[in-house]
Amino acid sequence: MSDAPHDDDLMWSSLLHAGLAGSFMRLPHVRPERDALRARGAGAAFYGIPWDSTSISRTGANYGPRGMREISCQFLTYNAALDFDLVERLAPVDCGDANVVLANAEKTFAHAQRDIGEILAAGALPVVLGGDHSVTIPAVRAVREVHERPGLVLVDSHLDTAADVGGETLNHCCPISRAVDAGFPPEHIVLIGINGWLNPPAELAYAREHGIEVIWLEELWAQDVQHVVERALAIAGAGTDGIYLSFDVDSLDAAYAVGTCVPTPGGLTAREAIELVRGIAANGLVGLDVVEVAPSLDPTTMTAGLGCRVALEALAFHAGAQLPEGARSLGTTTPAR
Repeated sequence: MSDAPHDDDLMWSSLLHAGLAGSFMRLPHVRPERDALRARGAGAAFYGIPWDSTSISRTGANYGPRGMREISCQFLTYNAALDFDLVERLAPVDCGDANVVLANAEKTFAHAQRDIGEILAAGALPVVLGGDHSVTIPAVRAVREVHERPGLVLVDSHLDTAADVGGETLNHCCPISRAVDAGFPPEHIVLIGINGWLNPPAELAYAREHGIEVIWLEELWAQDVQHVVERALAIAGAGTDGIYLSFDVDSLDAAYAVGTCVPTPGGLTAREAIELVRGIAANGLVGLDVVEVAPSLDPTTMTAGLGCRVALEALAFHAGAQLPEGARSLGTTTPAR
């Protein structure tokens, strides 16, 4: 059982950006406790970390979990084109949000890591809703406690390989370096869609020194998406226990995702992002996050909606969804086991 501090839930009930106003897609709400999750037969669990207290840019991603949950009800669990139902295959649930300790990343992430560890112990796939990109840190730490040799694919405009920011190591510029610290082998890490104008020399030097594969936006433009997927799977999927997929919505062009902390002119199209996620997830995931959705920075619900779509596509193809006959095949379509 989790030893998370659930004895005084009222302590967190007035935190405006946290807590379940409604579950993701109206799925059953189950506490992040292994026995409860096993009793539901959950194969996947949504888990929010409404945190953005280390952001060096615009804030608002702490409302990301709530924003994605609110718009998620416009989606069905069934995809008619794929003839695939997530509930039938994975029986997903919503485990609510991490208990956020205001202005304290260390304690907040300890709560989140403990809860995500319970999800993993139940045999379910954690689907983390951010929050800024620092929320990947407790997730990869929890995954590394379970998996000896996980791969990692980041879809992002940023390298996110900073050693620290002003001495703060639990920062949204640092998730990849913290994953390496946790034991993710850098030779099995791939960073996709990176934008040259948004990354400092120190982060590029870290990637090169550690042998982390970087696939720049220009490379994706020059090659088709399938080639990039196959290249990523050859690195992150071969000889690993599965892939942790981290998707930052700022990888998308700002025309599709303005509601994020660092909108990216010239980023990925929504279609490219969906194709990437489908191809990567089909190899089998050990964890997933969708981060940097900031609903208050978007006058529409488009960014939050795309965050939901990414999560659903990743879950479906992880669980064995197949493209319809005649559609272009992306990477491997072998169902995850």
